[in-house]
Amino acid sequence: MNLPTLAADAPLSPSSIQDRKAEHLRICLDDKVQCQEVTTGLEYYQFSHCALPELDFEEIDLSTSFLGQVLGAPLLISSMTGGTKTAQLINQRLAAIAQHYGIAMGVGSQRVAVENPAVTDTFAVRSIAPSIPLFANLGAVQLNYNYGLPECQRAIDDLAANALILHLNPLQECIQSRGDTNFRHLLPKIEALCAGLPVPVIVKEVGNGISAATAQKLIDVGVAAIDVAGAGGTSWAKVESERAEDQRQRRLGQTFAEWGIPTAECIVDVRSQLPDLALIASGGLRNGLDAAKALALGADLVGMAYPFLKAAHESETALSDLMAILLAELQMVLFCTGHRNLADFRAAQPLLRRQPH
Repeated sequence: MNLPTLAADAPLSPSSIQDRKAEHLRICLDDKVQCQEVTTGLEYYQFSHCALPELDFEEIDLSTSFLGQVLGAPLLISSMTGGTKTAQLINQRLAAIAQHYGIAMGVGSQRVAVENPAVTDTFAVRSIAPSIPLFANLGAVQLNYNYGLPECQRAIDDLAANALILHLNPLQECIQSRGDTNFRHLLPKIEALCAGLPVPVIVKEVGNGISAATAQKLIDVGVAAIDVAGAGGTSWAKVESERAEDQRQRRLGQTFAEWGIPTAECIVDVRSQLPDLALIASGGLRNGLDAAKALALGADLVGMAYPFLKAAHESETALSDLMAILLAELQMVLFCTGHRNLADFRAAQPLLRRQPH
């Protein structure tokens, strides 16, 4: 996994979208855009400890499958970035670690590459990660702004992707300067994409959560999987407030900084209503214990962005260390609850609810 040294960032072209990409990346590396008042809700759950697991730690098996593909662990490097030189290197590092451990990876919104093909290489990591599930990514709202099947197919082809993520971000678009806020009649357009694309469509939020009612509507039109991306992690309202161009934008970002459905609540709500859904949990997950709680609550896959972003920005070594720790934490939860593999772990439902103080 020897990749180039991280250099100072610079947009690859003067386009406003690329400038915004670079700014988002810089701001997201700052702790102050994390939720402070709203939490994931995962802290209200704890595991029932097994003092005699009758297992050898070395036999703990984290392998699983998602949308028909086998994974070494139930982890997704969530959609983050692309479009700049720094983003390119981060994506390369993330792809290398994902390939090494056999986990899934998404990329940031590819709108910038659709509109400026010169930056396509900042997303193209298939040569580094030839066998993992890779997820392309576009904003669902762009379907109301002259995007359709050709643009989505191009994003998939550019990445050689196994699925397309459509992200929902109504709050962010309302706060963002010149945001795209026409979310009318998106469901039939998403339905047309699901019918017309050769790969599954995944729908995710960006950190404000998806309810069971919304998930049901999306599944009814052919969406293959939902990533709830709940509140408790990076607040895109705070991110947009940090890059505000005027007082109105800054005020909106501050007012709605803690808006959203906590991640744990999303998982429980969606899983209770859609027991057979392919479900991804993300939003504020920071370690393997968080990931294990999300899995025990009903997620099939757990996504993380911020921990991977910080480590990948720092160095390959930091990223490798993070990955090793995350896997060890997951294994320890299975071991200390007396389960050899994820199927047994999920079936046992080993969580105890702890009421907030």
